[in-house]
Amino acid sequence: MDRGTTELIVLATTKVGENAVVVHTLSKEWGRRGFLVPSARKAGTALLLPLNILEAEVVENPKSELWSIRNLQARDSLNGIRSNLHKNTMSLFLAEVLFRTLREGAYEDGLFEWCVGSILTLDALQADFANFHIRFLLELSGALGFRPTFADVAPFAGENAPLLQPFLSADFGQSMLLPLSGEQRSTLCEALLGYLEYHTDQPIRVRSLSVLRELYR
Repeated sequence: MDRGTTELIVLATTKVGENAVVVHTLSKEWGRRGFLVPSARKAGTALLLPLNILEAEVVENPKSELWSIRNLQARDSLNGIRSNLHKNTMSLFLAEVLFRTLREGAYEDGLFEWCVGSILTLDALQADFANFHIRFLLELSGALGFRPTFADVAPFAGENAPLLQPFLSADFGQSMLLPLSGEQRSTLCEALLGYLEYHTDQPIRVRSLSVLRELYR
């Protein structure tokens, strides 16, 4: 059964056999859900990069809960992300955070729209985006319904808690200009991931954080 065209954010892929992959996605209709792409090589690996926003036709499989998608197209080019090493690496981190935080079948009203807005904002930024992932983690907590306050997140940051205070009171533009070292950014990321772990009651092991740490050292 053809479910028609929908928009999907790519979070991760899992290889299945020689030519097929399961694409783990976030959508407005189904929240986080995996879809089979039987001819991944034909679709093109560039289309399946993390945080890509796709338009695709969803085809239901009456014999399986694993549906498939076909006729994949990029809704936005995201040239601003893909042409910049720092932003591209950050996009890998953000996608992995979403993949490891959201459970299969999880649905949060407004989360997809917020994610699309965040992706397009990162794509459009020309400079001063080194703090973007910290702001993203804080806003993700809010989008998931946790609404972090300083008292909530401070225990996870320890002696670095004062560095989080400005992020909670500043608007987006101001938070991008807050001066931090690479080590401080990594420490705050780890603290906010700990905060997300606590509220989602599941371990969140983000492997790409080490790559991001090296890039901003």
